[in-house]
Amino acid sequence: MFPVWTWIVGFWLGAAIGSFLNVVIYRMPRGLSLSEPKNSFCPKCKKQLTPIELIPLLSWVFQGGKCKGCQSPIPFRYPLVELITGTLWAVIWYQHLIVSTNDLVAIQGADPIKAVGYMLFAAALVAAIFTDLALFVIPDQINAFMFLVGVGMNVAYIVNGNESAAWLWGIPSSLAGALVGIAVLWGIAFFGRLAFGKDAMGHGDIKMARGIGAVLLPMGAGISFGLAVILGALGGGVFYFYAKGREQKIEAAKAAGGKCEPGSAEAKSQEVEDEEPYEPESLGSLLKCLVGYVLLFDIIGLFFPKFYENYFGENPFDFEGIGDDEWEPGITTIPFGPSLAAGALATMIFWAPLSGMVNQYFDALKSP
Repeated sequence: MFPVWTWIVGFWLGAAIGSFLNVVIYRMPRGLSLSEPKNSFCPKCKKQLTPIELIPLLSWVFQGGKCKGCQSPIPFRYPLVELITGTLWAVIWYQHLIVSTNDLVAIQGADPIKAVGYMLFAAALVAAIFTDLALFVIPDQINAFMFLVGVGMNVAYIVNGNESAAWLWGIPSSLAGALVGIAVLWGIAFFGRLAFGKDAMGHGDIKMARGIGAVLLPMGAGISFGLAVILGALGGGVFYFYAKGREQKIEAAKAAGGKCEPGSAEAKSQEVEDEEPYEPESLGSLLKCLVGYVLLFDIIGLFFPKFYENYFGENPFDFEGIGDDEWEPGITTIPFGPSLAAGALATMIFWAPLSGMVNQYFDALKSP
């Protein structure tokens, strides 16, 4: 469809989107406007950045990773988001907008609908990863966007007459995938709560699973969830040793009859432990939320906050405490959202080999 060299165009378009994602990652979870101020600003000195300071990747390099105004270090997260988004867009561009017989990455053929949908979806997943890692929250707006991308792709396939891509089980394929996504993650939350008496899954993860299913459809959602479990286990193992080290410092401080250094991560964790124990969510609340997510009440509530508040008991735009420097998660708090998002990204990029392995597995089960 396009010459091979145009993947470079995809990369720089993605990097530019990554620059915008940095605004989303910083502002959206904190309840700040994405449009005011119009230009990005330094979180330290509040200096609005000039166009020359907003060139993806290059500005960070040429400025030596420092703000021109106050010389404060610019977190590496900013160029990293641009690089990751640019790379994802380049790969998706190559896979679905370039027809080549010498593919290094397996592709399914040119498909502009999938190319546009996957690019937008990948951008949303990157934003979800970094907001969840930084603030342990995935904004409803990001999860709603993922679902709407899937529905948009579905509508485009219907208009183009692509029946196999548009319909599944007698309903639109995006809805079938969304229902599978909700069922799997909500099921983990419900039965985990039932079996262990603790919250087993965050609601942001359930909403993200709905969006993943809407875009990747049931089989893709299933593969991505399986990858997410593996990635989550690996990440959890690494975090376990990190958390154990922090626990030992806290216990040593308690044994010595003293306190951890004020403001340190250990001191904040000790404060969290000293608070009243958290009351897990009731099964009735989980069931009510299930109905709300299936009927898209959380998405409707973004346009009608009072409706959201009346049904879910909270305001979707109440960001109190988010981004507060005094807040520190518990030492065993491990976000699952990044693993979910990474699993979905891997499924998108490596769909051909992954789906091939799954099909081979089920074919083997059917054979005598």
